Amino acid sequence: MRKQAATHGKRFAVIADEAHSSQTGDAASKLKQVLTADELAALTDGGEISTEDVLAAQMAARAGESGITYVAFTATPKAKTLELFGRRPDPAQPASATNLPQPFHVYSMRQAIEEGFILDVLRNYTNYKLAFRLATAAGDLDDTQVERTAATKRLMNWVRLHPYNIAQKVQIVVEHYRETVAPLLEGRAKAMVVVSSRVEAVRWQIAINKYIQQQNYPLRTLVAFSGEVHDPESGPEPFRETSRELNPDLRGRDIREAFKGAECQILLVANKLQTGFDQPLLCGMYIDKRLDGIQAVQTLSRLNRCHPGKQDTYVLDFVNEPEDVLAAFRTYYATAALSDVTDPELILSLRTKLDALGHYDDNEIERVVKVVVDPKSKQAQLDAAIVPVADRLLKKFAAAKASQAEAVARNDDKAAQAAKDAMEALLVFRSDLGTYLRAYSFLSQIFDYGNTDFEKRAIFFKCVVPLLKFGMEREGVDLSGITLTHHSLRNRGQRTLPLSDKDAPKLAPLTEAGSGAVQEKEKAFLHEIVEKLNSLFGSDTTEGDQLSYANTLAAKTLESKTLRMQAASNSKEQFAHSPDLKRAIEDAIIEAMDVQQDLSTRALNSKVIQEGLKAILLGPLGLYEKLRSLTESA
Repeated sequence: MRKQAATHGKRFAVIADEAHSSQTGDAASKLKQVLTADELAALTDGGEISTEDVLAAQMAARAGESGITYVAFTATPKAKTLELFGRRPDPAQPASATNLPQPFHVYSMRQAIEEGFILDVLRNYTNYKLAFRLATAAGDLDDTQVERTAATKRLMNWVRLHPYNIAQKVQIVVEHYRETVAPLLEGRAKAMVVVSSRVEAVRWQIAINKYIQQQNYPLRTLVAFSGEVHDPESGPEPFRETSRELNPDLRGRDIREAFKGAECQILLVANKLQTGFDQPLLCGMYIDKRLDGIQAVQTLSRLNRCHPGKQDTYVLDFVNEPEDVLAAFRTYYATAALSDVTDPELILSLRTKLDALGHYDDNEIERVVKVVVDPKSKQAQLDAAIVPVADRLLKKFAAAKASQAEAVARNDDKAAQAAKDAMEALLVFRSDLGTYLRAYSFLSQIFDYGNTDFEKRAIFFKCVVPLLKFGMEREGVDLSGITLTHHSLRNRGQRTLPLSDKDAPKLAPLTEAGSGAVQEKEKAFLHEIVEKLNSLFGSDTTEGDQLSYANTLAAKTLESKTLRMQAASNSKEQFAHSPDLKRAIEDAIIEAMDVQQDLSTRALNSKVIQEGLKAILLGPLGLYEKLRSLTESA
């Protein structure tokens, strides 16, 4: 199209519907250098980019081209989209805080809801609050120092992947779906479960299928994710979306097509199908993933499609605060607007920072650019121009890594830290190169820098970034001594989140590009981090939330031959009402008094605690199933 427009004077219009919808494959791989750090992290875990990103990158290739008009439709424009495509109230003046670019046309979310084209997905919103406590094996962690941020993330991820945590959420999801969502649309209503990672998606589906099978419910699930998942705890072989262990109902079909049919009711997703996925039968969504800003709107909007008879949708959220979700929707409820425009001086500051590091010189830049712009050049010429620069940086990183290992071996903490800082400085440098590419590809479309040095650096950086494959191991955190002792999920009630355009948050422009720097990592003892998490998340736990105590009772109850026989010859519902089970739990509480005197006393004097313990025993701890298996094996 560009060639036709430039050489033959032809004119074209590029029309993109659902410009926020997902793109994968070649489109995604070609755009890695212009994605943000968060987008790159999501892409690494099987995430997707949007058509909007593709269009912006296409336009970046020829900022000043004429003869091509872009027309894109999206309910959730990004700030860079408004800056790039938006129209200035005063076209004669540059964009500024008083001359903010605006959409060419707006058909708002509010108008679409009022006119019945989409549904308000925040009318039935239920939020759950997670509370938990962790314990450490006595003495194991007293002398263990780790990086506070990394260890906190590892611990929180450990809790998220804990089988008990997943089992509790699975039970809530399945039972809510059966009772509230499944009866809608004459029994055809479907639901989506949104989780944080591909590993979680695999473990969730295994757990949800196990629960459905145990309860003998006529439900089937599908799970959607990209790439492979290596999770030895779930299975010895890598999992793929097409694995029969996960999706036997696919039978060679695309997962979107498979989910249309009547066979499967619940779809689990991880960084896939959260945008642009159109399934009008979706009436329920269960969220176990942090959703910020635009991602919250795009994800929950999978529910807003109209369908004959569809009046209500339901959202259960285990992670996000209702106020944050509402703020995200209010940004797009009327008209998404910018708070300011990006300062073109950002690219000047970033260029100065990168040049000052001395990792390249002007001659090397010129050598690479000369090869790239020459249509007759060969790949060997480009390699000869760029590889020496990359090799020099890779050798610096390798030398620092070797120095760190030697310093650690001789217990020289100061030298080890200096070597580590040198490695992290190179990592920041590589990150800043990517930031320059993103910022320049965007800003050069709306601002004429009048200096080819900026363009030359963009060409040079684009060639060198893919070669800087620094390898830096993450600091390990040993969590083998950690135990989840208490766990609860409190239902904070169903409510309607009131949509309005009053004080709607604005879209923020690009700021502080390339501000990354090597920072001293804060160290802490692991047991101190555990205590901090317990103070943040454990205040709402009670004795009835104690897992280790329930496990103690389960172990003692499994010894009863009477209960084994009853479990073998009765349904689970009948077994739950057995007076022998009640007495066995009381006996187990008494026997456990030597270990946990205070809790046992409270349990004996509280029918509520005893009923709660029985629910744990028969639910996630699987007492009934274990008793039956013991009888069958005997």
